[in-house]
Amino acid sequence: MKTVRLAATAAASATILLVAACGGGKEPAAADDGYPLTVTNCGIPVAFDAAPQRVVLLKSAAVPYLHALGVMDRVSARAGQYPKEYYDAATLTELDRIPLLTDKTDTSGHLQISKEVVISQQPDLVLGEVDNLSRDTLSAVNIPLLEEPAMCPDSTAPPTFDDIYSQMQTYGKVFGREAEATTAITALKERMSKIQAQANASTGRTAAVLYPTVGGGTTYAYGTVSMAHPQLEAAGFRNVFGDVKERVFEVTVEELLGRNPDVLILLYGDGDAKAVEQGLTGLPGAENLDAVRNGTVMTQLFNFTEPPTPLSIDGLERIVQRFKAGA
Repeated sequence: MKTVRLAATAAASATILLVAACGGGKEPAAADDGYPLTVTNCGIPVAFDAAPQRVVLLKSAAVPYLHALGVMDRVSARAGQYPKEYYDAATLTELDRIPLLTDKTDTSGHLQISKEVVISQQPDLVLGEVDNLSRDTLSAVNIPLLEEPAMCPDSTAPPTFDDIYSQMQTYGKVFGREAEATTAITALKERMSKIQAQANASTGRTAAVLYPTVGGGTTYAYGTVSMAHPQLEAAGFRNVFGDVKERVFEVTVEELLGRNPDVLILLYGDGDAKAVEQGLTGLPGAENLDAVRNGTVMTQLFNFTEPPTPLSIDGLERIVQRFKAGA
């Protein structure tokens, strides 16, 4: 296996020291503070000689972790979509401070950004892998990358809420904030207990999580290798696609009618939630689904479900609040 090592150049070290001297950053942790450190990400060991000080975000999934650990000030640039609905006022203030390199995506919603743009930021860590800027490309210039484990290529392990706590611990180690990670995990577990206490698991209701195509077209459903499955279970539902050992797959209206879930949760990346709902309800035959007839259709931004992050707990809470009274 290949190790990506954080190679600090003289220029980068000088920059870090200058920022620290001005009070704008934190000095890298000393060797006896847990560094050098190696973590395994997507089956690849990633080594750090010190806590990252210049982070580039290529996906938004890490934001709630970094905020909880108090290290958003180490993010020097970001790219992609960061819908305001995900964040509280404090996190939005932190994000507004970070320059946006680009939010351009292709027709399938994948970020479009060049290697040169990212490398010019002189990052000592990139968070999130995108199609045209791979881990291998960055490792060739000694820039480490971390991806959310559930989004790793060839990932087949069914995700759970425990993955959120594990990833918080990993980020805590990487950034030298293990105590903050422990505190954050405790708070998240307490939230989970309160939310699940509100969920009504005795109704026997069924549900499906879908990703419709706006304007009509292919509809995707989520099986057991997605965070949608444990989220539905925690909310007290039975996933009608709980027999499908895939993360996401195409589904027809005919199959939806055959399984006929009581509740439909529709995920989307950004844009108009009403258009997302119409992307499903406007399909021929969809009017015969019980969830459509009964108005038990809920739209939810994608990161409120996937990948497993603290936002998945926020999403669970939204689902429970929406349906806890049988609404």
